[in-house]
Amino acid sequence: MNYYIGIDSGGTFMKAALFNAKGEQQGLARVSASVINEKQGWVERDLNALWGNAVDVIKQLLDSTKLAPESIKGLSISAQGKGVYLLDKQGENLGYGIMSSDSRSLPIVKKWLEQGKAQEIYPTTLQTLWTGHPVSILRWIKENDRNRYDNIGAVMMSHDYLRYRLTGEVSAELTNISESNFFNSITGEYDTALLKSFGIEEIRPALPPVVKPQQQAGKITAAIAKETGLAEGMPVFGGLFDVVSTAICSGINSSEDTLNYVMGTWAVTSGISKQVTKEEHNFVYGHYAVDGEYIIHEASPTSAGNYEWFADYLGENGELNHEENQKLVEALAPADSSVYFVPFLYGSNAGLGLKSGFYGLQSHHTKGHMIQAIWEGILFCHNVHLDRMRQRFPKANILKVTGGPASSPEWMQMLADLTGMTLELMDVDETGSLGAAMVAMVGAGEFTSLKECTQAITNSASLIEPNPENYSKYQKKYKNYLRLVQLFKQFEDEIDA
Repeated sequence: MNYYIGIDSGGTFMKAALFNAKGEQQGLARVSASVINEKQGWVERDLNALWGNAVDVIKQLLDSTKLAPESIKGLSISAQGKGVYLLDKQGENLGYGIMSSDSRSLPIVKKWLEQGKAQEIYPTTLQTLWTGHPVSILRWIKENDRNRYDNIGAVMMSHDYLRYRLTGEVSAELTNISESNFFNSITGEYDTALLKSFGIEEIRPALPPVVKPQQQAGKITAAIAKETGLAEGMPVFGGLFDVVSTAICSGINSSEDTLNYVMGTWAVTSGISKQVTKEEHNFVYGHYAVDGEYIIHEASPTSAGNYEWFADYLGENGELNHEENQKLVEALAPADSSVYFVPFLYGSNAGLGLKSGFYGLQSHHTKGHMIQAIWEGILFCHNVHLDRMRQRFPKANILKVTGGPASSPEWMQMLADLTGMTLELMDVDETGSLGAAMVAMVGAGEFTSLKECTQAITNSASLIEPNPENYSKYQKKYKNYLRLVQLFKQFEDEIDA
């Protein structure tokens, strides 16, 4: 039996999992990934600490599984998208890595939006404008730290950086770099005109060659083999944007009748298509792990992370008791409370700078009402994205759901009732690691294609059907939620005026 390692470099944890060629998990190691918040809006990572996390999880995994390193035939990495991780012209770390949740470039992005740049670039990039895009961050560095900007030798994202440390080879992985906004999504190449449009044309020589997810991008060096315990010469493959990794594990395809829901820190709704269509809404199109296909997704940091944030306030000893909370919510009538929660603790999907908050609390409301409102608010935010995606995927009638909330039957029934769609709950705990391992399997020749690999490995755990009696109740409260968000927006505009 051959084995493969998938590394998942997320916002909270670094994980490494070992899978056999059947996709069966043989071991898992994880460590907390530290984040640096030195200034308002700055979200960074020490690059040496990030690499140290990767070394730790690899060593822990190998120690716990006791496999001969030679039986591991490949490794790849799934990671957060966007952000900027820089090397200098000597190949050394150039400052901290800047994560996609960093918002220091907000004034720049607002100015671009006022200038109409979003409409200008969309036909080329198939991307929106956002503070976490590499172009926004690089423009901020150019304006505020020119010495650092002038010394940029390579522009990468987090999995590109980790792959560089493993192999010594500089490259940029396709599914992630295609959503950078300096990549021409039609030609599949970097676009100098785009760089000039953003005022960062000087970094063109620092943009690495592009590799596909299942393409070999280097080998484990002798020094890294000694440091980690991996076999020298083991292939390292391109890897994946974590949204793509989850889509692969869900089993969605270009039939366009099924969508993938990711419920984590981010609310992500994804679909796969072979076509770029013109719609009233500018959908984000990224290159998928299958040639000729796009992953189309709507996303915002408005999902289950907003629930976890309340652990210190609604939990015990800093942890939420999910089983108890489910019972509290289950005892309440569906969508009957006057309490609303707007889950914008980490960002919004209704405009830049909007904040989170409760509305409708009164003295008779209980902890259960607050939990219910938090769950509803998160689902409402997801539904904003779903409403848009159903314009692009009108045949979609099934949601394949992954993430922590998928383990809560009550929360999932709420989701089914709100959307009126059948839910498929996926039997995959570590979608980031498994997706990465799957592309390594394809790259190593274990499977002839990603389609073959997906059909052999992925499966759903259970189905949840919507209760038609509750649909109108949730839709009514959802419409009220949207009105409340507009009032939040109006208030924010007035106090900023």
